Amino acid sequence: MKKILLQLDVDPQPCSFDAITAVDAGVDVILQHGSVSADNAVSLVHGAMFTRGANKLSSTGIFLGGKDITKVEDVASRISETFFDSIRVSVFLDPAGANTTAVAAVIAAKRHISFVTSAETKCCQAMILGGTGPVGQRISRLLAAQGAHVYLVSRDLERASTCCQFIQQKTPNTHLEPLSGKMVEEVIGSVDLIISAGKPGIEMLTATQLSQATSNTVCIDLNAVPPAGINGIQPADQARRDGTKHLYGALSVGEMKMKLHKAAIQQLFQTNDQWIDAEALLLLSERLSFPANKPINK
Repeated sequence: MKKILLQLDVDPQPCSFDAITAVDAGVDVILQHGSVSADNAVSLVHGAMFTRGANKLSSTGIFLGGKDITKVEDVASRISETFFDSIRVSVFLDPAGANTTAVAAVIAAKRHISFVTSAETKCCQAMILGGTGPVGQRISRLLAAQGAHVYLVSRDLERASTCCQFIQQKTPNTHLEPLSGKMVEEVIGSVDLIISAGKPGIEMLTATQLSQATSNTVCIDLNAVPPAGINGIQPADQARRDGTKHLYGALSVGEMKMKLHKAAIQQLFQTNDQWIDAEALLLLSERLSFPANKPINK
């Protein structure tokens, strides 16, 4: 039976990147729908649920994407409510690539940093620049759930505070602290991990600021458009050593993201009851033993 992917996108035009990746992952047929909302999603999902017999539902999957994460989450909630008993299909959520990119960044960090704390080891201190954006929020949520103390940085302190509160509602008993860009230098000397998730072409951290990060072990820049988000990091950097720091650029993280995206699409068609969000993607990466999971020394 052919593998059919229902690609639902909250944007007017469904993302071609996601469609091409699905084809490369082995999907036979892609049914694309744009401008999907919580109101019009139900009839589309019913089509996926009721067209094939219950024992063949694993051959149909849903990919949910789009740039507006709030809208994506509203649609996701409606899809979840539409399913009942065993009449459901597996769903993969990756709004604007935020989930796969965030997980790839966390995978890179975990090659060098342990997030397990004990009497002998301190809690990981992580700084997320551009933390209020789609990728920044996902990374902050994942790291906080891993036990890190997350400094979520934004130009707007109030917006950073709102994002911290939103994440803590979803992941209770986590430690997030909002910072404005002007406050970065107050804590940068104590952070173990720095990730820049800001908009393309904007320098988020200067060379002088980076030199003050004396405790830093891993530094990741997710921006491939010049100038670099973190001064001195090249897009192709993969664990390049700079003193005590391991530097990662957008292209090396992007390679991990693509492997994860394809693996998640393939995973959709294993059973009909999977819900693949950021947290599930992180677990999937660990189960599949990506090469990125293996510690390296460079």
